[in-house]
Amino acid sequence: MIKIAVLVSGGGTNLQALMDAENPFGRIELVIASRGGVHALERARSAGIPTRVVSRKKLGDAFAGKMLETLGEFRIGLVALAGYLTILPPEVVGAYAGRIVNIHPALLPSFGGKGFYGLKVHEAALARGVKVTGATVHLVTEEPDGGPILAQKAVPVLPGDTPQKLSERVMEQAEWELLPREVRKLCRNLEWSKWKA
Repeated sequence: MIKIAVLVSGGGTNLQALMDAENPFGRIELVIASRGGVHALERARSAGIPTRVVSRKKLGDAFAGKMLETLGEFRIGLVALAGYLTILPPEVVGAYAGRIVNIHPALLPSFGGKGFYGLKVHEAALARGVKVTGATVHLVTEEPDGGPILAQKAVPVLPGDTPQKLSERVMEQAEWELLPREVRKLCRNLEWSKWKA
């Protein structure tokens, strides 16, 4: 059983999707927030999942070491970024190469990279006038939103959409389906690799 850490920065709707999904190959053992007081921490605590706050803002240069120490303490095998708004340092990405997955609320490579997060992604999509958007699950590399794409799902942009409406549709129709499915696949593959070894 692969031990999963979910990294969050806000309400935790993608965390909830992961908690609600069946995953015979992995189990959420830890939720790490980029700051205190976010609703995602309450979701985790209500489910009996240990939580930690590891803030890049507060830790500065000590952030990478603290993140690695925290993941190591729980013997984490897979890291899932679920609405996590902090860019992970190279030390963390390197230590978990091929084992960090992110959900992005657009069809990458469109509307991705530095500065594209949260509602800003949907604002940009609406400003561009696209007819279709969606979500992407990808492996995390040092390039923001630049890692190998694992899965995508398209979602229509409708007349009268606001960034908030579009965000909700993308979450409901794409993000909450894609992230749990791809995390399950990665856990299965990691379990299979351990078994073969």
